[in-house]
Amino acid sequence: MRQNQLNVSEAAASLYTSQPGVSKQIKLLEDEVGVELFVRSGRQIVSETSAGKAIIDIAERILAATDDIKNVGREFNDPNVGELRLATTHTQARYVLPAIIQAFGEQYPRVNIHLHQGTPAQMASMIEAGEVDFVIATEGTHHYNELVMLPCSKWNRAVIVPPDHALYKISQLDGLTLEALANFPIITYVFGFTGRSQLDKAFMAKALEPNVVLTAADADVIKTYVRSGLGVGIIAKMAYEPNVDQDLKVLEASHLFDSSITHIGMRRNRTLRPYMYAFIELFAPHLNAERVEAALKLSSRVERDRLFADIELPVYS
Repeated sequence: MRQNQLNVSEAAASLYTSQPGVSKQIKLLEDEVGVELFVRSGRQIVSETSAGKAIIDIAERILAATDDIKNVGREFNDPNVGELRLATTHTQARYVLPAIIQAFGEQYPRVNIHLHQGTPAQMASMIEAGEVDFVIATEGTHHYNELVMLPCSKWNRAVIVPPDHALYKISQLDGLTLEALANFPIITYVFGFTGRSQLDKAFMAKALEPNVVLTAADADVIKTYVRSGLGVGIIAKMAYEPNVDQDLKVLEASHLFDSSITHIGMRRNRTLRPYMYAFIELFAPHLNAERVEAALKLSSRVERDRLFADIELPVYS
């Protein structure tokens, strides 16, 4: 359990056991190693001790090594058979991954893919529990401090409105501005999803207060409510489909909001199977096996950032 996961009840639920049972096992382990692993306030665990952090780090490496042992067995049994478990957001699952997964499936038809969607916090829990192999994330990277996060691509936002909307007419005359946007009700992503923080940052920099009347995790839901006249939508530009969204006008907004970066993340101390490297390279061609292996060997995010500092990330739109 990490700092943001020190809830014994939740740990018990994820292990399909009782809270007293988990507490007893923690106490038995502390008795065995001769030190306290956690700082407690009454019966509540509030943080890790220094010794606890060191022991948990070792335990994570042991668990990762257990997975590696299984992977070695599978690799020697048949390198092209297995499963790939991904956790991502709706936008990536709906607009980016279909072509990647199709190409991967053609190369590895006997690898089963399991696609999970969730919030950044949910995805972090999935990978820390070993339920997924990779997370594909565009926001909330603070949830993934324990993971190796590799930069894949950049993407920009767009504003969508009905064709007769006043903002469309204003943008045609004077260009799209944050000041103009702030005058209309806004429908956009839930905070923590798909670059929402970049949006809030842009308005704050100009001392503007956006009138966000509805939020959703799903770009298709945002488009539905824009069509209903509830407000103007701010979505990932990739989520606008010209053939499907002909009844909406798309307004370029890359000059208003900084680009966001999509990352693929995995647990440290992992040994990846060849088809896992192949998937990563399909998703981000600059992330070949050599670069991924080099990143997995580095111990800090600063070192990993330096490894990719000279790479110009592709822009997905």
